[in-house]
Amino acid sequence: MSAIIHPFTMDCYDEVYALWELAEGVCVSEADSRANILAYLRRNPNMSYVARDGLTVVGAVLGGHDGRRGILHHLAVLPEYRKQGIGRILVEHSLAAQRAAGIARCYILVLDTNDQGLRFWETIGWQPCPEIHVMTKDIA
Repeated sequence: MSAIIHPFTMDCYDEVYALWELAEGVCVSEADSRANILAYLRRNPNMSYVARDGLTVVGAVLGGHDGRRGILHHLAVLPEYRKQGIGRILVEHSLAAQRAAGIARCYILVLDTNDQGLRFWETIGWQPCPEIHVMTKDIA
């Protein structure tokens, strides 16, 4: 692996946002605005990470928790850097930070149509949670 893992800071927001826009299976929205990501990073310090090859961001993950359960958002790795373990290492860093904060279980949301993403998550040991149905409601 040629990438080095660093904490996600707002210094790399533009590069990470561009990565998310390119990544199939990652849905960016207003929730990913600069202000919202800054608030998320402040609320969940040292739980989100980027992978860099030199000065270039080649991968990223947002991680955090609500005090009970963790969640990972927007794991993305540039196509030419995949299959090198970067995604797995980003996930491991975030989960280690969550464990250190006392979090025992973590969730992810994966689009049904994201076959590559589903295969990745299953390969690194994640399982479908058939007893939970994800529901959503816009409140703003």
